[in-house]
Amino acid sequence: MALNLLIFLIFILISSIFLPSTALIIPKLHNPLAPTPYGFTTPPNSSFPTFPAAPPPSNSLVPALFVIGDSTVDCGTNNFLGTFARADHLPYGRDFDTHRPTGRFCNGRIPVDFLAQRLGLPFVPSYLGHAGAVEDMIQGVNYASASAGVIFTSGSELGQHISFTRQIQQFMDTFQQFVLTMGENAAADHISDSVFYISIGINDYIHYYLFNISRVQNLYPPWNFNQFLATTIKQEIKNLYNMNARRIVVMGLAPIGCAPFYLWQYGSENGECIEEINDMVMEFNFAMRYIVEELGMELPDLSIIFCDLLQGSMDILKNHERYGFNVTSDACCGFGRYNGWILCISPLMACRNASNHIWWDQFHPTDAVNAILADNVWNGLHTTMCYPKNLQDVINSQG
Repeated sequence: MALNLLIFLIFILISSIFLPSTALIIPKLHNPLAPTPYGFTTPPNSSFPTFPAAPPPSNSLVPALFVIGDSTVDCGTNNFLGTFARADHLPYGRDFDTHRPTGRFCNGRIPVDFLAQRLGLPFVPSYLGHAGAVEDMIQGVNYASASAGVIFTSGSELGQHISFTRQIQQFMDTFQQFVLTMGENAAADHISDSVFYISIGINDYIHYYLFNISRVQNLYPPWNFNQFLATTIKQEIKNLYNMNARRIVVMGLAPIGCAPFYLWQYGSENGECIEEINDMVMEFNFAMRYIVEELGMELPDLSIIFCDLLQGSMDILKNHERYGFNVTSDACCGFGRYNGWILCISPLMACRNASNHIWWDQFHPTDAVNAILADNVWNGLHTTMCYPKNLQDVINSQG
């Protein structure tokens, strides 16, 4: 714990050198997450750009895409929160369509950006990044928040975040707005025809279990901890189902035992992955795949799939030359061995070409890796990682 505190203090010191002074000021929200008549939350006013409403594209395969999760799919939620878990500065976003930081923890696009294009939809706006009108949310909303986990306090040492349960509550708020505006039947049809993408759980390991918060490792062996997370996620999926969600993609966890941070922390030789961490990830993914199969059998008309990020990512790592990657262990942006010691806080810390790297920063893959993984979720283009079918089959079977 002392080592982690030291790293955190070094981050603050280096931030004061590399970043503008305003970057270290915890933003004061104009209107903190205010309760609505439904008991949930509405987005605050903000100086960040809003996303204007657009009519549904004529070639869209579904009416909307709703995203729930953590930094793997956060598109800007944490820009509006008081937290160190932010990607609102360069070099984040340097290879994005606008070549500007958006809040995505990547040099470019995240997986749901590629999937939105496959579905014929625009990039999905952050829940906190629009004006709150139904027209802004009709084609989807991204509720994901960096550092969020299944456990409410996971990642809280970094500052504010929107937990998994709170994100579900925010969707309830959105659904209620749809009902009031569109009518109950139209809103239910709109939701049932839409796609839900869930990517959550990695921070419960990074910021909770592997930190041994509250001596959790003494209370829960890895398998029991995995079961706790999986059953909690199962209940929240049922809550979504009760609001008429019928097409759901559940993502497994990526091989964080291969992430530059843990290669540095565990003193990996020659970039070899930390197997004890990947074993926990593999057990969690196994538990979640079983949970998804259970839900598919229990809930009528539910088309739910599980996509194993560990499997898809290890295929890229093992066949990196075929995919065009020649840097497999070092992050493109960071500092220290494997660029895993200190997180990406300055353009001066980034490599020139991220497209030949697997890892962008301490924990997150590059845009190029996200594109491959999104292809696999969509139709298994490079390798099969989704069960019992891929997202394209889900759309076609119910289309």
